[in-house]
Amino acid sequence: MSAPAPPGGARWKPAPLLPRDDARETALLFVVAVLCFLACLAAITALASDRAAQGWSREIRGEATVQVRPALNETGSAAAARAAEVLAGVPGVTEAAALEREKAEELLRPWLGDAVLDDLPVPHLVAVTLDPERPATSQDLRVALRRAGVDGLVDDHGRWLKDVERSAALVRVGALFLFALMAAAAGAVIAFATRAGMAARRDVVEVLHLTGARDDFIAAVFQGRFARLAAEAGLYGALAAAAAAAILKLAGSGGGFGPALPMTWSDLAVVSPCPLVAATVAAVAARLTTLRLLRGSP
Repeated sequence: MSAPAPPGGARWKPAPLLPRDDARETALLFVVAVLCFLACLAAITALASDRAAQGWSREIRGEATVQVRPALNETGSAAAARAAEVLAGVPGVTEAAALEREKAEELLRPWLGDAVLDDLPVPHLVAVTLDPERPATSQDLRVALRRAGVDGLVDDHGRWLKDVERSAALVRVGALFLFALMAAAAGAVIAFATRAGMAARRDVVEVLHLTGARDDFIAAVFQGRFARLAAEAGLYGALAAAAAAAILKLAGSGGGFGPALPMTWSDLAVVSPCPLVAATVAAVAARLTTLRLLRGSP
């Protein structure tokens, strides 16, 4: 005989091993969502910072500055004009122009200030724009100046280029480290929640063992539950990070930090794998923790 139907004619359904109304999971969902939000925001910032560093590198590689020292019976302006004429004919140079005193002062003002500039002689500079495809080297510029009898000091901005490239590498390493740290923190939170869930349902787990359930089956229950929860938290965190990045882009489009942190709308796509990554980390952490507890490991 079949079991009698429950009152009201409703069909009986077995209760899940891990009920959804556990209040502790709300806090877990929030914590994992915050971790995913920070990880996604770090990834977007890293992309924008790397793009800015590459742009600065291109600008530095495409320019050179020559400080001209005038010869006897020659004015500084005439020496700079002669140097610009010589450098303009060097293969790999697209433009060479002597800077006026006002422009040279603008370059020195952030470093020296107005009061000091009035008391110092301003160097005579030549700004050289290099061919982006086949740029002239600093040695080419020095040889051309020496052959023309111009005494000039060539600065190809190589020192600044090394600093920019080093900063870009640090940004990439920092982003990877931050992402790994967030993933480890999410895994630790999931492992703690798994321990708490098994402790709260130890009697159910023991009954499953007595009925012949294997460890892999019980681990799969916890694994699937926390993977779904982490995927949901990852979705919330990714959406929040995308919204925050969109606000930052709109706020910086008119200036401000926009040139220093040039984000594009395509950068927002980097948050799309977040739910899958969060679910994978949670599934691995929950499964390993469950199997370790079931097999008696501390």
